[in-house]
Amino acid sequence: MRPVRRQGRPSPGPLSDPRPLSTDELRAALGDPVLDPELLQRALTHRSYAYENGQIPTNERLEFLGDSVLGVVVTETLYRAHPDFSEGRLAKLRAAVVNARALADVARQIGLGQHIKLGRGEETTGGRDKASILSDTVEAVIGAIHLSGGITEAAKVVHRLFDPVMEAAASMGAGLDWKTSLQELSADLGLGVPEYLIEDDGPDHMKTFVARVRVGEQVLGNGTGRSKKEAEQGAAETAYREIKAAQPAADQPEQLDQAPADA
Repeated sequence: MRPVRRQGRPSPGPLSDPRPLSTDELRAALGDPVLDPELLQRALTHRSYAYENGQIPTNERLEFLGDSVLGVVVTETLYRAHPDFSEGRLAKLRAAVVNARALADVARQIGLGQHIKLGRGEETTGGRDKASILSDTVEAVIGAIHLSGGITEAAKVVHRLFDPVMEAAASMGAGLDWKTSLQELSADLGLGVPEYLIEDDGPDHMKTFVARVRVGEQVLGNGTGRSKKEAEQGAAETAYREIKAAQPAADQPEQLDQAPADA
């Protein structure tokens, strides 16, 4: 009697996208810039997807280019908008605008995560909302726009996405992060040191952190993130805005609205 030969399980083949990849909504969110379709697809291709699909080109080179383009546009904008700021103050302000958290927030606002091509591992561990992946992809998209339409076209998109971020950063305190700004505001109003209250949810590899902050007798703010730091910064931002909004204009500390000249 001949042994029955068992067939091995067929290889899964290339990883298909979780949904048809239409970029119309993304293009609209970017302001419908000049953007080569092939370059856009490359800008959306994470290395995890490329590895599982025959080592196709990734977005890493475009990310490298976009990082520089973003830096130039933001730096020139801040330089022109704040002629009285020192070099050190401008450097801190730029860092507050182009850090990974700020870029990831911009990416979430335009729904970028749903368009990224990810490998199975990143897909199952929440890669579409990881700050590192989102921020890198924003830079890659800016790089693709720069190659497609030049610096003028790229600058239009940067202004569309980052002008509100620059305005918000300029309103913060000397520390240029929300936790420091909240601490300064709390001290000036005699409310004591802010205390952060953290909760987490989900498995270890996909935890979501939720933060609120106790300032004086009140629990304020609401921040979420993939890390405690990210959640705390979000809570500090919303608490800062709540406290500022509740203060009569005459009672608000003047130095929080005007950057120190020698910061």
